[in-house]
Amino acid sequence: MKSRRNFLKATGIGVAGLALSGYSNLYANPSNFQTTDFESLRPLTGKRNFISKSVEETICRVKKNITDPELAWLFENCFPNTLDTTVIHTEIDGKPDTFVFTGDIRAMWLRDSSAQVWPYIPLIAKDEPLKKLIAGVINRHAKCILLDPYANAFMYGDEVSGWISDITEMKPGIHERKWEVDSLCYPIRLAYTYWKTSGDISVFDSKWNEAMELVYATFKTQQRKENQGSYSFRRTTSWQTDTPPGNGFGNPIRPVGLICSIFRPSDDATIFPFLIPSNYFAVVSLRQLSEMCDKITGNKTLAANCLILANEVEQAIAMYAIADHLNYGKVIAFEADGYGNRLMMDDSNVPSLLALPYLGCMDVKDPLYRNTRKFVLSADNPWYFKGKAASGIGSPHTAKDKIWPMTIIMQSLTSNDPDEIKHCLYMLKNTHAGKGFMHESFNKDNPADYTRSWFAWVNTLFGELILKVYAEHPELLKG
Repeated sequence: MKSRRNFLKATGIGVAGLALSGYSNLYANPSNFQTTDFESLRPLTGKRNFISKSVEETICRVKKNITDPELAWLFENCFPNTLDTTVIHTEIDGKPDTFVFTGDIRAMWLRDSSAQVWPYIPLIAKDEPLKKLIAGVINRHAKCILLDPYANAFMYGDEVSGWISDITEMKPGIHERKWEVDSLCYPIRLAYTYWKTSGDISVFDSKWNEAMELVYATFKTQQRKENQGSYSFRRTTSWQTDTPPGNGFGNPIRPVGLICSIFRPSDDATIFPFLIPSNYFAVVSLRQLSEMCDKITGNKTLAANCLILANEVEQAIAMYAIADHLNYGKVIAFEADGYGNRLMMDDSNVPSLLALPYLGCMDVKDPLYRNTRKFVLSADNPWYFKGKAASGIGSPHTAKDKIWPMTIIMQSLTSNDPDEIKHCLYMLKNTHAGKGFMHESFNKDNPADYTRSWFAWVNTLFGELILKVYAEHPELLKG
């Protein structure tokens, strides 16, 4: 991502340099690889950060049913990439602790780390070490939130961020302090699904409860009903999207019940601070948090408050985020300000409008979603690109004509059409530039022009897609 690339430039450390400097002593830079024989690009067994028996068994089982050797190779490389290369799993004070860095930067994003381990959750019922690893992520999330609920990314140990000069309340342990609503939603999503899958409640201790109290308080503050709150952010940068307007507070809003998000999941500043996909995500997360507080921690007050806030945000979405489009009927706006202004687009990161069903925010058959989906996957979305190599959604984060594999994957994950899924698989297989891994983005006409060779979230997400296709449309994996 742009802010992450700027970090590498600022420190003078490339991806290979990260490995040499101790940022990963267990990973070979995937950009060094160019192969046509489909040999595994995973680190040798003894060099992997974490080995899960159930993940290895899943790879073997699924690979046997993929007749396309290149697609099978991509799955084998990508699905375990988070475990192979990005996790630091230890025990602190008798409890599991797992730090998950994003790939080419040794920092842990609350969003990325949750998404990176998400596809492994179905396997934890029969894999105790893997269950402890994910429990460790939940424990680490609570610590991060308690350190600063407005930070989106955190450092490991006493390492120092390259963004220490940002004009905001930076603290030791913080990598970046960009306020993004989804940063507090993803840990709830992970904890809730972990609980529903495993039945384990050991992670829901007093620290977790304290962190969740802070999540609720932060959401309430960022409704900005009485004032702007204390959070602001400024950065000296040549990238317009890397710092918000309004002297660090963002553009003006009318307080209508929605939650301000000064940055998008792309780490880009919002134009209108009510980021609608993230507000949808917050509604789902608050209801999940309410259930956990009611049934696990016994925090009835927080449980009730979360439901009240979820209902308020949901009602405000219906009033301020739905608009009539000239070509598509009623659609969901990407951003709004409460004054009646709306931004009509979609971005490649998740949460996005395209990803709403994936996050449990609405049904894929909902007419409102269907209209919105048609819009965001069309030339009427200014960030949708169609070229010689592929078609898909990009982002201001990587500028014009760059498509993100993440959006192609999300298009497939939210589709019930076998032909559309097959086409998405074809585009993904043909745009990795021979590297064997997914990238952040690639040029619509030239996949060799790509950004980020080591982006673990999208690698794991690709593995998640293959598992879904294997379960629901196995015939699509047979060539």
